[in-house]
Amino acid sequence: MARVGTAVVAAALVAALAPVTFGSAAAVAAPVPTVAGTGAEVGTVVQEGGRLKVTAGEEGAVTLRFTATLPAGVRGPVTGVLRLPDTLVASAGGSPVSKDVIRSTCSVNGVAYGKCLWDMPYVRAGEEEPPPSLALPTVTAAGTLAYDVTLDADRTALVMGHPDARVELKDGTGAVVAEGTVGLDFVPGTLPPSRRGALHARDAYGVLWRYEGTGDVTRPFAARKRVGGGWNAYTAVTPLRSPTAAGEGDLVARDKAGVLWYYEETGNPAAPFAPRQRVGGGWNVYTAIVGDGEGGLVARDRDGVLWEYVRNDFGYYGYSWPFAPRQRVGGGWNAYNAFTKSGGYGGILSRDEDGVLWKYASQGCSPCAPFEPRLRVGGGWNVYTAIAGTAELGRDENPDLVARDAAGKLWLYQGVPLLTSGSHWSTAVPGPTRTLVGGGWNAYDLMF
Repeated sequence: MARVGTAVVAAALVAALAPVTFGSAAAVAAPVPTVAGTGAEVGTVVQEGGRLKVTAGEEGAVTLRFTATLPAGVRGPVTGVLRLPDTLVASAGGSPVSKDVIRSTCSVNGVAYGKCLWDMPYVRAGEEEPPPSLALPTVTAAGTLAYDVTLDADRTALVMGHPDARVELKDGTGAVVAEGTVGLDFVPGTLPPSRRGALHARDAYGVLWRYEGTGDVTRPFAARKRVGGGWNAYTAVTPLRSPTAAGEGDLVARDKAGVLWYYEETGNPAAPFAPRQRVGGGWNVYTAIVGDGEGGLVARDRDGVLWEYVRNDFGYYGYSWPFAPRQRVGGGWNAYNAFTKSGGYGGILSRDEDGVLWKYASQGCSPCAPFEPRLRVGGGWNVYTAIAGTAELGRDENPDLVARDAAGKLWLYQGVPLLTSGSHWSTAVPGPTRTLVGGGWNAYDLMF
């Protein structure tokens, strides 16, 4: 009997392993996925349309679509999770992502389930945390489940990179009934208004106009907005902190009598400046005034001596707001015929008589000299009748610069980061290539 049983079993095994034939063609039966150690059949998860590009910015949500095919006989409610492969590592400031870095809604087989929640733990020293995950809706079992998951990611989602996320579905007993991967690519999107630059320009009638950055270097500015009239009362205007599309950025303006006025930011793009406040008189002794990149300013006198006015927020230094008494930086600054505040990373940009542009990066220390040794940006800048540093106008988060030529054309130079001569302090300078913004900018006699 044993010999007969062995023969029957062997025959059965041969039959199981033999090719399945259809007509004259032979096909080998594909193995069915199983859960390791259980022998239970596991279904598949297939992403539609290939890897999904998720723009991390202001663009809004995109939809991730995938279909799960469940084995026959699955019972009970089906739960699911989408899990990213890598944990989030904390920096000195805490979580590398914002509280609501990704906002999602879910639907399955056309039925909307509303918001679905992400868990975004991050790892501190000595801790162990799971990677980020999204809880999928609990649904009734079916042969196929088609998921639509929206992903609306903010800028901090860029730390996610290009993950292959794992989708896992379980039945009512907790057994895995379908699994697979979906590909996501988090790419830079439009920065929020608070991190996009703005440019101001005064026309011949004294009207100040505002150009808010779009975050798209192919069309860097939105349609201009009128700030108000009467700005031809001033012989110099300079931002102290970089203007943004969110209505941030304060400035000072010197009138014809030499009185300096302070305009506080409001955070309202429609009316970006609060009513002016008097700083003091005697500012006609200076031939140039420019923000120093740290909220204060520097001013050059007729002898070419540069003076620094440190910002005095909150009563620092024991003096009355907004500036502490001036401190001498040094002489020789009459070598420059144009100055502008650097749009970020601190410091100023100066053009010499030969048309060479130089960057003076902020030291980033106190008390100390305000600037690092100068860095040469490049020559040929005497073709421009106006230059103005701005905050970011694109998506790389480096400050930019615009320059107007004699024909009235405005050009955009995107900033590039580099280390200062001390190799310990990051700064940024205008890059080597320019992009045409448009013509007609000779209508303005001042830009900042």
